[in-house]
Amino acid sequence: MPKRRRVLITGGAGFIGSHLCHHFLQKGWQVICVDNLLTGSPDNVADLLGEPGFTFLDMDVSGFIHVSGPIDAILHFASPASPIDYLEHPIETLKVGSLGTHKALGLAREKNACFLLASTSEVYGDPLVHPQREDYWGNVNPIGPRGVYDEAKRFSEALTMAYLRSHRLDTKIVRIFNTYGPRMRIQDGRAIPTFLAQAIQGKPLTVYGDGSQTRSFCYIGDLVEGIYRLLNSRYHLPVNLGNPSEMTILEMAREILRVTRSRSRIVHRPLPIDDPRVRQPDISLANRLLKWRPRVSLREGLRATAKDFRKRL
Repeated sequence: MPKRRRVLITGGAGFIGSHLCHHFLQKGWQVICVDNLLTGSPDNVADLLGEPGFTFLDMDVSGFIHVSGPIDAILHFASPASPIDYLEHPIETLKVGSLGTHKALGLAREKNACFLLASTSEVYGDPLVHPQREDYWGNVNPIGPRGVYDEAKRFSEALTMAYLRSHRLDTKIVRIFNTYGPRMRIQDGRAIPTFLAQAIQGKPLTVYGDGSQTRSFCYIGDLVEGIYRLLNSRYHLPVNLGNPSEMTILEMAREILRVTRSRSRIVHRPLPIDDPRVRQPDISLANRLLKWRPRVSLREGLRATAKDFRKRL
């Protein structure tokens, strides 16, 4: 029998991490899910606990990571990812982006494993270039309230590239744009989960500012497929993964009202500090390198997500 490959996923009980755990198991990998459950949930991987080849470790990767046996790949996804989380846990966010990335890279070097870093479109800050390409260096406020997340990810990218250059470690970097789908936390604080919960419960939809700020929303299944392809590539520089179909937050609110058939009204609140005005990925590189592009339509993805939210609400 061929040896099953073994992957360690930090932040594996989070939204994206849990979908990766499911995906790798379906591909025949052994999966080690590492999470300290600061923002992740054991419910996201509860159905995997009895699966052969799946292991859950309650561990804070900012302090120490030890796993016995061989590891073929490490995917570093541990981090608070929504504004309400990293504003509530600013120091933990900085630590997992710096110390946690260092520990995960050290383990990858010890195991001679491929290392994939989950970075973010937030490294572009409030961009002055639109759409955003990987060669754009960004416009980030390092001392603003969002800086704890933005700079943690920028540092983690620099550290990952240092391990590539100094230790010849096989590394990959994915810059993830706005992603949505089943298993998002209902109280996540970002636009789609907030709007869905409000619409399903018949509450007013809260739009910050006039709603003209734009985002590009990618369905989780498409994102996971892109990540898997990047892991199996030979490319080492950052790659954008996201949906280039840009829309305003106000348009998204109205689309969710249509999908849920809700009669909720839309109300406006003051815009948060340093909230990016635009966000749209240039995915030319992913298309050329990975033969990847999003396939799930917005309405199809929102219906699947709304179905999941209704079950949990």
